[in-house]
Amino acid sequence: MDFQNTREFAKQLDSQDELAKYRDEFIFPQVNGKDVIYFTGNSLGLQPKSAKKYVDEIMNDWASLAVEGHFYADKPWWDYHERFCQPLSEIVGGKPTEVGVMNTLTVNLHLLMVSFYRPTQKKYKIICEEKAFPSDQYMFQSQIDFHSKNIGFNSKEALVEIKRREGEHNIRLEDVLSKIEEVGDELALVLIGGVNYYTGQVFDIKAITEAGHKVGAYVGWDLAHAAGNIELKLNEWGVDFAAWCSYKYMNSGPGNASGYFVHEMHHEDAELSRFGGWWGHNKERRFLMEPVFDPAKSADGWQISNLPILSLAPYLASVNMFAEIGMQKLIKKRNSITSYLEFVLHEIDKEIEGIKFEIITPSNQQERACQLSVYLHGQGKELFDYLMKKGVITDWREPNVIRLAPVPLYTSFEDMYEFGQILKQGICE
Repeated sequence: MDFQNTREFAKQLDSQDELAKYRDEFIFPQVNGKDVIYFTGNSLGLQPKSAKKYVDEIMNDWASLAVEGHFYADKPWWDYHERFCQPLSEIVGGKPTEVGVMNTLTVNLHLLMVSFYRPTQKKYKIICEEKAFPSDQYMFQSQIDFHSKNIGFNSKEALVEIKRREGEHNIRLEDVLSKIEEVGDELALVLIGGVNYYTGQVFDIKAITEAGHKVGAYVGWDLAHAAGNIELKLNEWGVDFAAWCSYKYMNSGPGNASGYFVHEMHHEDAELSRFGGWWGHNKERRFLMEPVFDPAKSADGWQISNLPILSLAPYLASVNMFAEIGMQKLIKKRNSITSYLEFVLHEIDKEIEGIKFEIITPSNQQERACQLSVYLHGQGKELFDYLMKKGVITDWREPNVIRLAPVPLYTSFEDMYEFGQILKQGICE
């Protein structure tokens, strides 16, 4: 499409947008008496209006039924988490028996590594991407330190980072695949972020998973920035495990419960270690209070504790909205609105002499999703502060990068145009 950087053209795109009505399903903060332009759904999604209704249901059932709410609430708490299985399976491309909700993201990755990081003295290395999210880096190091003390491998050599080539912002697929082949028999686990939090680069999950399996390694994915954002086919691609937070693109609320995936090929593998708990026990026998753990033959077998129903309620409100829309429609608008934002940035770049915006997110639509990360050459944090004061909520990352995520559920094309005008004013003032 030939874009135009005019308000009239942006409004025309909004009038043709089949998802435009969902904008009214969310609550926007206000600055200067106006709804903000919200670009930080990659950090915390906006609140769906339906979330309060779902939480109130739980509160009312708790008040009127107390403990009996486990079985007699409108949505009984006993199996509340099972309502996520179908919609989450569609979002991540798994089977309903392969997905679940529990805990929070890094906790779930740690628990899944109990099963899928099984180092020996010869096969102990982990491959991750350079500049992984800090929580993942801390997790890797603590897992390596824990195991190395018992097994005796060299902990300093255990973590292998895929580096960007000098002068490049993104990691080449060929470098990932060659590094997997190079580490070879020493490789125990590949665990990479499906979408890099800093650059917004989307990795080729299928190709990397196949390469890891070829050398006998397990392959897992941190899908914090991918779930609800990109097309996923975790079952088809043979991914061993994955986990994601729910509060970014899936709008479940701050710090809320994590989703997770365990491929069906592992569900009955008695050789896999795991940390047991009551809620992971065979559902049909759970209340027999048996002394020996008999894990459920599904992803539920990785659960440990009773689920936090009040936390799950707003997440359920959101995934039901995803089920209503479908990922293909979201991806279609995501591609269109992100391309329009990219166009607007380039147009502003042309209009202001001496300013250079460098978009470090890949331009190839197959390698990016909802986020554009932009180097503001010649600009400091003052520009970010200006945008925030004008009601444009963006995300700053040192040294001078702003991350912009035009979430298709609630951002408009007119938002993109208006942002461009405010950005221009901020640079010129």
